[in-house]
Amino acid sequence: MECRLDGQVALVTGASSGLGEAIARLFAGAGAAVVVNYHSGAGRAADLVRRIEEDGGRAVAIGGDVADEAAVERLFDGAVAAFGAVDILVANSGLQKDAPIGSMALSDWQKVIDVNLTGQFLCARAAIRRFRAQGDRGVSRAIGKILCMSSVHETIPWAGHVNYAASKGGVALLMRSLAQEVAGERIRVNGLAPGAIRTPINEKATTGAAEEKLLGLIPYGRVGEPLDVARAALFLASDMADYLVGATLTVDGGMTLYPAFRDNG
Repeated sequence: MECRLDGQVALVTGASSGLGEAIARLFAGAGAAVVVNYHSGAGRAADLVRRIEEDGGRAVAIGGDVADEAAVERLFDGAVAAFGAVDILVANSGLQKDAPIGSMALSDWQKVIDVNLTGQFLCARAAIRRFRAQGDRGVSRAIGKILCMSSVHETIPWAGHVNYAASKGGVALLMRSLAQEVAGERIRVNGLAPGAIRTPINEKATTGAAEEKLLGLIPYGRVGEPLDVARAALFLASDMADYLVGATLTVDGGMTLYPAFRDNG
C-alpha cells in the first residue's frame, strides 16, 4: 500500500508558503485535488496552483482569514464549489508575535491565539460538519481526516513566546479532544508537531551563526526541511495511518529529547 490520496479533496490553510506549500504540493502529487488557502499571499498562492497544474495536478486558491468565522464558512463553500467535497483538512495557518511578558501587548497575545488556536477550532468545526453532511464517499477508510499543525512548543516551554506556546499547547488538547469526540464517526483527527524547520518564519534562526547555535538543540544534527513535515502529513492523511487517532507525530530531529541532558544535565 502506498501513501496515496486519489479521488480526495484536501484543504490546506496557510498554504501559500512554508509548510503549507510543501504539504499542498505533495498532496497534489499523491492524487488529491488541493484547495490552497491563503490570507495575504495571493500571488504566491496563484503561483503554487500554477505549478501544481503544470505537474498534472488539480488545485484552486481561495483566500480567507481562518480567525474569521464567516471567512472560514466561505472557504469551505468555495472548496465544495470547486471540487465537490472536502475529505482532508490540514489546519496549518499560524503566526508569531514575540515579546517578553512584561512588554507583550494584549493585542499581540490575542492575535496569536485567534489565528493559531481559534482558527483551528473554526476550521475543524467546519470540516466535521462537512464530513457529516457528505457521508462516506468511498475514497478513504475514514469519512474525513483532520491534521492539526502544532509545534514542539506544545511540549517545550518557550520564554519570550508565551502567546505562541500557549496557542500550541491548546492545539494539542483541542486535537485530542476532537479525536475522542468524533472517532466513532470514522473521522480521524491527528496532529503534527514540527521542530526547527527551514521556512520563512524561521529564516533568522536557520542561517549562519544562529543555525550553528540551533544545531546544539537538535540531536540529529540538521535543521528540518518543509518536505520532512509534508511527508509526515501525507502519511497521516493516507489510509496507511488509518488506525492512528488522536496522535501527535513529532517531526523535530530529536529536539523534544532535551539534548542538554545527554551528559546527565
